Amino acid sequence: MTVTKYDQQMGFFIDMQRCIGCHACEMACAECETNGQESMIHIHYVERAVSTQTTVQVCMHCEDPACANVCPADAITKDEFGVVHTAETSRCIGCSNCVLACPFGVPQKQEKAELMMKCNMCYDRTSAGKKPMCATVCPSGALFFGTREEIELKRPDSVPVDTFIFGNQEVKTKVKIMMPKGSNYLKVH
Repeated sequence: MTVTKYDQQMGFFIDMQRCIGCHACEMACAECETNGQESMIHIHYVERAVSTQTTVQVCMHCEDPACANVCPADAITKDEFGVVHTAETSRCIGCSNCVLACPFGVPQKQEKAELMMKCNMCYDRTSAGKKPMCATVCPSGALFFGTREEIELKRPDSVPVDTFIFGNQEVKTKVKIMMPKGSNYLKVH
């Protein structure tokens, strides 16, 4: 497949503080026919018993994707644009190595299909110059697909961060989260 409209200036940005838990992103993702009507993005409650705070979980599209590195069938690939694709159905053996290896906990094994599925950044849309479904419907702006300059104008007190520290491991990602100005990374405990 030849991609002619994938704009490398466009980026995916997540502002966790703006997520209102409306689930519009999940519904839009589930409508995508390439997912088999399953949502590849998930909303989680931080501490449901004491707070209404929610957070959105989407594939971060790692520069060195652990999910692809541990796949014994080479079913998960990363393309020249940095998009880590969901498992190729003809290759995935359903071993769940990717599920266990992802530091963000994103890949999910669909038991019915014996197949790993995850967000591929709406590749059918982004490769045609369109925005991912979730970013088009997010009413609060927690999910944004655009240029770095656009997000910096919208969030002048924040900075996009693509470096995560898990213990001694540093993970760099294509997807960026918005952090307070002056932040360079997010340390995950």
